[in-house]
Amino acid sequence: MKNLPLLFTLISMLNFSGSLSAEELKLQLRYQQPTSEKSNRFHRLIRQECWDPAETAIIVCDVWDYHHCLNAVRRLNEFAPRLNQVLIKARSQGVSIIHAPSDCMPAYVNHPARKRARQTPAAKTIPKDIKSWCSRIPAEEAAVYPIDQSDGGEDDNPIEHAAWAAKLKAMGRNPGLPWKKQNDLIQIDSAKDFISDKGDEVWSILEAKGIKNVILTGVHVNMCVLGRPFGLRQLVRNGKNVVLMRDMTDTMYNPARWPFVSHYTGNDLIISHIEKYICPTITSDQVLGGTPFHFSRDRRKHLVMVIAEDEYLTNQTLPEFADGMLGHHFQVSYAWGDDQERNLIRGLEVLNEADVALISVRRRVLPPQDINLIRKFEAAGKPMIGIRTASHAFSLRKKKPPQGYVDWTEFDHDVWGGNYHNHYGNKLSSTITVADGVRHPILRGIDSGASFAQKGSLYMTMPLLPGALPLMLGKIEGKPAEPVVWTYIRDNGGRSFYSSIGHKDDFTNPIFRRAFLQGMLWAAEIEIDDHAVPAQNGYWNLIDLPMAPVYTDTVWSRCVVRLPASWDTELTLKIEENTTVWWDGKEIIKNKIPAEWIEPGEYHLLVVRNTGGLSQAPTLTAGKKVLELKGRWQVRAGGEKDAWENMPLPAKFGASPDILFEP
Repeated sequence: MKNLPLLFTLISMLNFSGSLSAEELKLQLRYQQPTSEKSNRFHRLIRQECWDPAETAIIVCDVWDYHHCLNAVRRLNEFAPRLNQVLIKARSQGVSIIHAPSDCMPAYVNHPARKRARQTPAAKTIPKDIKSWCSRIPAEEAAVYPIDQSDGGEDDNPIEHAAWAAKLKAMGRNPGLPWKKQNDLIQIDSAKDFISDKGDEVWSILEAKGIKNVILTGVHVNMCVLGRPFGLRQLVRNGKNVVLMRDMTDTMYNPARWPFVSHYTGNDLIISHIEKYICPTITSDQVLGGTPFHFSRDRRKHLVMVIAEDEYLTNQTLPEFADGMLGHHFQVSYAWGDDQERNLIRGLEVLNEADVALISVRRRVLPPQDINLIRKFEAAGKPMIGIRTASHAFSLRKKKPPQGYVDWTEFDHDVWGGNYHNHYGNKLSSTITVADGVRHPILRGIDSGASFAQKGSLYMTMPLLPGALPLMLGKIEGKPAEPVVWTYIRDNGGRSFYSSIGHKDDFTNPIFRRAFLQGMLWAAEIEIDDHAVPAQNGYWNLIDLPMAPVYTDTVWSRCVVRLPASWDTELTLKIEENTTVWWDGKEIIKNKIPAEWIEPGEYHLLVVRNTGGLSQAPTLTAGKKVLELKGRWQVRAGGEKDAWENMPLPAKFGASPDILFEP
């Protein structure tokens, strides 16, 4: 009996933690914060946290058995096996697992995990609106939503999509809403897990088990994972410590819609929006080990833009260039110069996972560990791209670095094969021409006789190192021509592309834009073809009402309205004359919206067509209640026959949160 105290101790440990081997979850939370107050640039940062598994839950959101988008099914089936491994490992560590396949509860009426959820006592305090969809939290009010998902986000080939719809119909499924249960690739532990798609039930489970930390995963992050009653927004605004597992999710986004980027870039944009305004993210390898999951069809190269120069405003021009030109070819990340500390570039650790680096830095010196990140990247023979002041990125003019900082004075020679030693006066105009007799993929689509005026001063760069190939030259009358765009193969075999052209006004020049894009593609060893410069179709613009007229032809304007239960009555719309107006695709007659058209708590689409656009903000009234629709709307020019009076799916899924109005 002398071992009895030890037995009691073991029993006590089991009761307290649920497992003798439970260890803290050591997580790296990635988040973004503005480089300074009101800045539109964000540092991407990492913080370490340790979570108690007993106080942690994973919610698996809408990982359905079927979907109306075939490509969405393919992507889910690719990452679902790894997600299942995450759940197995987390469950073994004592993490609670909540399966939340919305609209599928009839399939689980008799399932022990569903009964366990229903039998959980209701929490003493149920947050307001926890049963409802949530399209926006206050932190998002100033944000611009990064994609247009109003077409439903399907990216299927039309022929494949039609065949898939026919297959679903033959299976007895509704091609538009084919899901009936959770995907069988995700195992449900009958003895431990929970099944629920109801916000109040999920909240009660979290409260009953003392859950403080929640990991969200599943599909689709821009719709269900964000907006469901148990989704990111609701849990964040109600005080849970929430993260998104970013590599175990997908986005409903169609590359044919704004911002006209690849599907995977659209996914990145939504994840970035979440990190900026909603919650941090983690990856599956933090539970399983190894490396994060990567979709096999995502063949983009990871490009990191290192930007720390003030003179030529590349902190504006390069992101704009990336948004418009790079979204099909690259996954783009940023490492920004610190707005308070000149010799600090935050987030350089991202170079460890990058394929390509673009340097736009001017006369900064860095802590040794940071300059070593760049040296390590270069030494690995990876592609490097330089613009303008990258020739003197890490050297001070005739000064030594402050204590604790180091320079790289030979950076121009080592990386670009360059020889920058001065520049001509800013008032001296230079003309840029294609180098005689040079044929190179970077010059594809550029006439050999093309010329244009350079903005900004001409750099003195002669002579370049052996192995550097000038593609464009700059000439000032009476002065020797200087190389301004060239390639260089470094001693380690790495490709370098450099352009001393890079004044903010140069980015408006189509010849420079094409050459710079194709130089980036060449450096990254991406094929340069006639599709290198992406085509962009019409799209919805954001405007603020009231506004001064900027259109002369037919204009479509739209916003989203969410009304509480007290507004469950006929509405009157006050709006300019000579407009045609639709409410969820139904034309409004005599500015009256019938009560039966209004579903309290739901999201309704209001669309207006007129000539010239709206110059005044409309208002909705219900008795003495007034909602002024003053603020952000989406607008686009079009004709009478354009069918933009509705969306192919409910507004809560398709509309962006930046055009939402509610009392």
